[in-house]
Amino acid sequence: MSSSTAAAEHLIDSAYAARRLLVTLALMTLGGASMYVVAVVLPAVQAEFGVSRADASIPYTLMMLGFGLGGLYMRRWADRAGVHVPLLLGGVGTGLGFIAASFSSNIWWFALAHGLLLGLIGSSTTFAPLVADTSLWWKKRRGIAVAVCASGNYVAGALWPPLAQHGVETVGWRSTYVALGLFCGFGMALLSLLMRQRPPLLQTPVAGSAQAQQSQRPFGLSLNKAQFLLCVAGVACCVAMAMPQVHIVAYCTDLGFGAARGAEMLSLMLASGIASRLISGLICDRIGGLRTLVLGSVLQGVALLLFLPFNGLVSLYVISALFGLFQGGIVPAYAIIVREYFPAKEAGSRVGAVIFATLIGMALGGWMSGKVFDLTGSYHAAFINGVLWNALNLSVALWLLWRVKRAAVVSA
Repeated sequence: MSSSTAAAEHLIDSAYAARRLLVTLALMTLGGASMYVVAVVLPAVQAEFGVSRADASIPYTLMMLGFGLGGLYMRRWADRAGVHVPLLLGGVGTGLGFIAASFSSNIWWFALAHGLLLGLIGSSTTFAPLVADTSLWWKKRRGIAVAVCASGNYVAGALWPPLAQHGVETVGWRSTYVALGLFCGFGMALLSLLMRQRPPLLQTPVAGSAQAQQSQRPFGLSLNKAQFLLCVAGVACCVAMAMPQVHIVAYCTDLGFGAARGAEMLSLMLASGIASRLISGLICDRIGGLRTLVLGSVLQGVALLLFLPFNGLVSLYVISALFGLFQGGIVPAYAIIVREYFPAKEAGSRVGAVIFATLIGMALGGWMSGKVFDLTGSYHAAFINGVLWNALNLSVALWLLWRVKRAAVVSA
């Protein structure tokens, strides 16, 4: 073993890894702002540009597609140049994206700013690349470390919606976007300078070992088939997840409670998601990523079903908190599943692919829920649509778990 390899491995589970994790949390909090602020300004943007609910959801859809697609390339770039380089670009994209969106004259320019600058170039640097990077710095507590990292996304969801709503009510959504661009853009650029250390080198399993054989046949399937099924699960869970996250503000406005109450529910939902991700990380370290995914899928389905019979103000606050508490650990579980069942050297690209699938699901779910609303005039059918997609996610997860258990029985 070379001295550089030994030095790198010495940093695994170290105090430096913990400090880096805190910086990662801050970066994801700043980079994730655009994902949740756009839901807050949706009613104001729809009214100003005079468009349908589905068209008003397009900026979110394009941003999530850009977010996911950019994550694939940003992760590969981070593998070559270090994660700090795409993070610096992400700060520039985030700053310019918010400011460009604030000067939009129609919904299509607004959507383009979200898709290209805020999604493809900006926030894409702060999820898949950082989740994959974090998994390389931890071994004993990888589950909770990845959960803390991914919690930054929900810290953003808890922090920015009420601040953005206050800005919309006091200075308007355009000025609010300019302020967000300056703060988040500069903040990400400065924090990226603290991420220049390259991750420790990975130790791959010994050829012929049980771990090596499992990583070449995850769930008893070929690598590509296993990857495809995880991506299907990722799309399905996040189509369901997007319904409340994207439309809760508009839903509350339609019910007569006002956008401010909806922003508070979104913030509560995502604050609960922070606790969910941390708890799920601890659970993941005990029972593994696949069982954690099954548990999260069951609970998310329960929360979605609760939206159907209850639409009072107090009940919506309670259900929003439960939804966040139940579903927050689902997406990070995919990163742990990849590290547990796939070759370590392919972790970065495969985590990026599954994360991209979840973001396709968020993008599709955000638009689909708006379209269902336009066709039916209410969100009742949109919630049912989310429940059905969640059932697909649970079916895939349970089938993969069954294959794992069957393989264990056969090998015994």
